[in-house]
Amino acid sequence: MKLLVLSDTHIPKRSKAYPDRLLEELKQADAILHAGDFLTADAYHELCGYGMVYAVYGNADNEDVKSMLPDKQLLKMNGFTIGLIHGHEGKGRTTEKRALNAFQDQKLDCLIFGHSHIPVHKQEGDLLLFNPGSPTDKRRQPFFSYGILTLEQELRAEHIFFEKGSVKPGC
Repeated sequence: MKLLVLSDTHIPKRSKAYPDRLLEELKQADAILHAGDFLTADAYHELCGYGMVYAVYGNADNEDVKSMLPDKQLLKMNGFTIGLIHGHEGKGRTTEKRALNAFQDQKLDCLIFGHSHIPVHKQEGDLLLFNPGSPTDKRRQPFFSYGILTLEQELRAEHIFFEKGSVKPGC
């Protein structure tokens, strides 16, 4: 199972549309996970045209998006448990700590979060922490990014880093 992992797309403020590179990848995904900050319901609905979307709202999302989506989701997929959250609410000084605190009573295989626009891919014991970064608003990062999560016998994650029109292999 191939999942496309997004966050912080900020459409139409940071980009008028999803990048072409991302649109091509969406066609090949079994499902899409979005960790918040679409901005508008239109941006969410556009992704739905590519397949099943599991999403949460972020702090920059408008009221339409907030009324449609939860603040966090617990997903069971292919035998794995995945926590999905934006990471802007709660206790903790960092986005990562807030995301971890939100699922502190859950046994997760993977925690996906956004908010910071900083790609994260690290293992803490049995837990994979993954922030896909942003495909439209890289802020101070060298590249735009999104993620691919593969659920087979084991769970694997990678970042896809790119500039306009080019792709850098992930880690």
